[in-house]
Amino acid sequence: MSFLWDAIVETWQAGGFVMPWLVAATIVLWFAIGERAWTLRRGVTGPLDRLVAEGRTGGGVVGGALAAVLTVPVGERTPGRIEEALEPTRESCERHRILIVTIASIAPLIGLLGTVTGMIETFDALTTLSLHRSTGGVAGGISEALVSTQMGLAVAIPALLAGRLLDGRQQSLDDELTRLAGLSLQTAQEI
Repeated sequence: MSFLWDAIVETWQAGGFVMPWLVAATIVLWFAIGERAWTLRRGVTGPLDRLVAEGRTGGGVVGGALAAVLTVPVGERTPGRIEEALEPTRESCERHRILIVTIASIAPLIGLLGTVTGMIETFDALTTLSLHRSTGGVAGGISEALVSTQMGLAVAIPALLAGRLLDGRQQSLDDELTRLAGLSLQTAQEI
């Protein structure tokens, strides 16, 4: 365990001043991904038409949306009223989407900032011919440049992948909400 901790501390120090920002971005990012993944769960199981016919509600997006639609009296179920009832569910599906995309976009730029400062340190060491000074000289500057770039990409790549997967799940649930609205209107017309 000590080896792992030493490696983490060494990487933190080698990455330069951008490391705290990248670590903070990582923590916020994975919190947002986790909460978005929890929010975008379907909830109830079974075919949508059967759920509407039985009026079965529950947790998750579909269960909560069905519960919201069922609060609209049958005689007042118009497309506008149903969409109004579904709006809070659709809004909750968007939660943290922009945050994830923003962090995925900014993390490589923060890493690039570390790259630039590392290269400045490298060139500064070369101009003063201090190849082995206390801050690391040429090797320290190159190390900072590479580690900060690596960390920026290590934050951004999983964020982009998770973000795209969650966007796909959101689109699928949004399609189900549209079908739910149509089935609710059809049920109201039949009664």
